[in-house]
Amino acid sequence: MVASPIRSWLYRSARGIVICALLGFSVAHSAPAQVARKAKKTSGPRALGLVELSSDGKARLLPVCILIDGKFYDAGVYKASPVPFALWSGTVYEGEKTGVPQGLFTVSEAGHAGNDVWFGVGKWAPAGSQSKARNKKKEDAKPKFDEDEGPPKLRRPEPPRPSDSSATASTEQKSAPGASSTPAPAGGAEGTSDSSASTASNDEDPNRPVLKRGKSETLGAERPQAGASTGVPRRPAVPTDGSAKKKSFQLIPAISDAGGPDPRPYTYDLKPSEEEKYRQGMLALAAEALAGRAREAVPAASAPARKPIRRAPAKAPQPKFDHVQFRAFDLWNTNEPVFVLSATVERPPARSTPESPDPNTYVTVVAKSNIYDELHQLYAGVTDARHLDETPRLELIDAVDADGDGRGELLFRTTSDAGKAWAVYRAGADQLFPLFEGTPPENKPPAE
Repeated sequence: MVASPIRSWLYRSARGIVICALLGFSVAHSAPAQVARKAKKTSGPRALGLVELSSDGKARLLPVCILIDGKFYDAGVYKASPVPFALWSGTVYEGEKTGVPQGLFTVSEAGHAGNDVWFGVGKWAPAGSQSKARNKKKEDAKPKFDEDEGPPKLRRPEPPRPSDSSATASTEQKSAPGASSTPAPAGGAEGTSDSSASTASNDEDPNRPVLKRGKSETLGAERPQAGASTGVPRRPAVPTDGSAKKKSFQLIPAISDAGGPDPRPYTYDLKPSEEEKYRQGMLALAAEALAGRAREAVPAASAPARKPIRRAPAKAPQPKFDHVQFRAFDLWNTNEPVFVLSATVERPPARSTPESPDPNTYVTVVAKSNIYDELHQLYAGVTDARHLDETPRLELIDAVDADGDGRGELLFRTTSDAGKAWAVYRAGADQLFPLFEGTPPENKPPAE
């Protein structure tokens, strides 16, 4: 029996509809797993600061910026009546290094130094210290039973009891400076036994080792009187050359937000060979930026009187970079690395002048890798002490989520002719976009 053409057409149409429905159903279920869900952007308040942690464990908070209704303000002056809103007592900041939690800083009060320079005074609790304190309280609350103390331990001998006066007098007589190691026999007393004579002879031996704290000595050696000169110069307690050890500080970005997203790491792991390849590529971009700045600095020559002689351009010498810092980040969680390199280039001493005694040139380059594994430059800044008014110096602090959208931004410390400030930039597809650019303390606007 031959099927009619209408029936075969309906069969093919129904089969196509079923296949399309199955494909649509599978795509709808697989799409959420393949497309990264974008975090909901917070409107604030969300405060960004820096925990300045010293080597002795002391910490304070430096306010950077605060997000209110989607707009950034300087956290050092916002609502500063009488203290900035970001430094209210009881405010808790979570310190993060490249998105990894490091601890909590709780503001107890606000401090003020100079003109409009605010900072937070409080307590820094490293990550994990809270759980240790809770576990210790639980252990202390448990009832203690007689248990095996484990292996034997060395303990200091107990001091002599007050009732044992003879033992105490004997001990003091032996430890007194210049005193004989054996007591003198009493009048009319007979000679001591063999055991006591042997002990006395051992005590008088000057080469007998003695366990003591600090410098080892031997019994029988005469100790110097208090205040007597030993002929050895004493080491001063404080260095006389003024080279006292200075405290070292580290800056940890910190976020205070009651409803923001959970922190996530922004690090981009590189193999040693990959790190060296990208590092050399960033140094090549830095050399190109220096060469371009040198060409711009050459003044335009006046019209020549005669036709100049064409010569082959001399190859510019490669600059020597010092204090190179190279970082790699995955800011958008898309496996597209963003690289930041900063370095200094020392200029000849003849270039330094009294107006700009700093002979160094500072260069900062930000680039990202494209799908062809090529470096695409987003920013290149070259400056020195004489051109800080034109191009400020950028020093990378870390990557941090300043606006609470789950993506990382770059936090810099800027140095211009007006002073130092903070700035937050977002790495776009072709360039850096400023989200917040602070002003030095002496140039800050009035409080909001």
